[in-house]
Amino acid sequence: MDLTELGSRGIVLLGCGKMGSALLEGWLARGLPAEAVTVLDPKPSPRLAELARQGLRLNAGLPAAPAVCMLAVKPQMMGDAVPQVQALGGGDTVFVSIAAGTPIRAFEAMLGAGTPIVRAMPNTPAAVGHGITALVGNDPAGAGALEMAEALMSAVGETVRLESEDQMDAVTGVSGSGPAYVFHLIETLAAAGEAQGLAPDLAMKLARATVAGAGDLAENAAEGPAQLRENVTSPGGTTAAALAVLMDEDTGFPPLLRRAVKAAADRGRELAG
Repeated sequence: MDLTELGSRGIVLLGCGKMGSALLEGWLARGLPAEAVTVLDPKPSPRLAELARQGLRLNAGLPAAPAVCMLAVKPQMMGDAVPQVQALGGGDTVFVSIAAGTPIRAFEAMLGAGTPIVRAMPNTPAAVGHGITALVGNDPAGAGALEMAEALMSAVGETVRLESEDQMDAVTGVSGSGPAYVFHLIETLAAAGEAQGLAPDLAMKLARATVAGAGDLAENAAEGPAQLRENVTSPGGTTAAALAVLMDEDTGFPPLLRRAVKAAADRGRELAG
């Protein structure tokens, strides 16, 4: 589905913080006219004021029947914010929520059980156009609503569809929280380099570039990550010595990451109630 098709009916963006701003910039970069978007935000940024001068509808009245209403406020603010768009519930407008830990049933309670609702879980690399978003909808949403959500979220990266909302907690543990694991890997890799005698700035530069480059290679190479790992590893060499530690089934990455992802998924279930 093309963004301009959605824009012809109008898009409402409730909340324009970091993720909302990333989405808005992605839509505009893909050709969506500013006047097609209505942004509701209590503290507009200078960038929003600039876009308002170019036609964006900032804190204006709601369109009669917009194609989509994107809910991009923090979960703890949702109860106060959703009443601003509650009048759109129960109709053809598709609601897409990017609020972490807030299940579809919570929005159905606020907007009506017949409202098409898609829950989306993006991650922070969306801010630079390299995110990945998992999507799942309720029964009223159907395939058409998911296509709308994909069109919107693909402006900041890739999208995947889930079979059921139950999978969202696992997604949270892998890709939602996953960037933090990678950032910590950079921190600890740099610290390990320092411990071997490298200057802090040099160790951090090496760690950042190594993780970024390996990620780019993993995304774009024809081989899978296991083969890429083997390509770097000479029998009896330095990489093999390091991997013997990292791949240890009792103390290495495998059990550590299983515990970490489980902890994140379990916490997601707790937050959802």
